[in-house]
Amino acid sequence: MPAPRLCPRAIVAETGPTIRDAEFECRVWTPDMSEQIVISMGKVEIRAELDDSPTSRAIVDALPIQGQGNRWGGEVYFDIDVEAELEQGAREVLEAGELGYWPPGRAFCIFFGPTPASHGDEIRAASPVNVVGRLQGDLDGLWDVPDRAAVSIRRALESR
Repeated sequence: MPAPRLCPRAIVAETGPTIRDAEFECRVWTPDMSEQIVISMGKVEIRAELDDSPTSRAIVDALPIQGQGNRWGGEVYFDIDVEAELEQGAREVLEAGELGYWPPGRAFCIFFGPTPASHGDEIRAASPVNVVGRLQGDLDGLWDVPDRAAVSIRRALESR
């Protein structure tokens, strides 16, 4: 049987949390699950996983998201229509591949290398961010994303 797919909430409300037939199994996203997403930036497309935090759930509810990316060293960030407060565990120093939400700028942040605020090789945000997920795969292509590139985030199961 193929991997589970996300279902429209209207179908789930009528039939329950899982739908099975001979062709597929379908499940709805619930708060205790992570969400697979695809981030497109210019000519770069990379898969990622959002975690199960209040900010991540707000981002999932806002999908699909489109914007214009800003480069800040080894970070691409862009405004999103999500409001969230700083969560417990928010931090300034991140790891390559981590995704964050920066409350002061209502921005989605993609970290892949040192920024102008970094000390040495660390990856440092301008101020604390809520860590909301992680990129999957090779990060090297992110260095080729230009400033002002078109950026989009969608569920991994959605077509373009």
